[in-house]
Amino acid sequence: MKRSSGPRKTAKLSASFHQRLNMYALAASATGVGMFALAQPAEAKIVYTPAHKQIAPNNTVPIDLNNDGKIDFSIHDSFTCTSFCEYIVGAITVLPTRQGNEIVGYAGRSRHYAFALAAGVRVGPQGPFLQGNEVMAYGGYDAGTNTVGYCGGPWKNARNRYLGLKFTKEGKIHYGWARLSDACLKNGKNTALLTGYACETIPGKAIIAGATKGPDDGEPTASLNTSTPEPATLGALAMGAPALEIWRRKETQEVIRQ
Repeated sequence: MKRSSGPRKTAKLSASFHQRLNMYALAASATGVGMFALAQPAEAKIVYTPAHKQIAPNNTVPIDLNNDGKIDFSIHDSFTCTSFCEYIVGAITVLPTRQGNEIVGYAGRSRHYAFALAAGVRVGPQGPFLQGNEVMAYGGYDAGTNTVGYCGGPWKNARNRYLGLKFTKEGKIHYGWARLSDACLKNGKNTALLTGYACETIPGKAIIAGATKGPDDGEPTASLNTSTPEPATLGALAMGAPALEIWRRKETQEVIRQ
């Protein structure tokens, strides 16, 4: 059949056909929104407990990370004299109080130490966890010579540092943190102040040291970016996967330009 070389005539659609197209677009949009919402992962929920508890020599402070009435860890400050009190020695230590609980730390030559983590460090499955009593700071002095005391350990004079913690609840692993500051006194005594602690309620999910509310899925540096990406529109959702891919590329380009 011979085709006409002239311009094609524009087909006129009826009003009822336009109405059906509009109804289809709205239905597709609603369906897309519903499926998009259902596909979202569960949001992280962090249980945060502010505190102001002084840990003085020969005192113990318990930590119930998820506030379920069960103590998960305890921090103890010991300071005792030896050899008829000629030498005074002491240490601040953190101890898991339940089986399976562990602390981020490292093994020294003669004892284990708890890391003094900075804010923003991720506490999760990849952490170097240790069991047992972990030393935070230690000190002492020679009473016989009245020499100035000494202090040491990773928590010596630390300010707003974090313990990385792992605990079990109903057989499942959770992660948390505790924020403390330490002061080394001239006589070798260490005192600490517990100012808060938190845990992640989703089993196996990492938590960022210092995070007090979820979700905390972003990398620690993500908090430096204050811009908010433009959300996907109903029209884009109605168009399906191709439109969402275009939206994601646009979002990525906006972040790169920043």
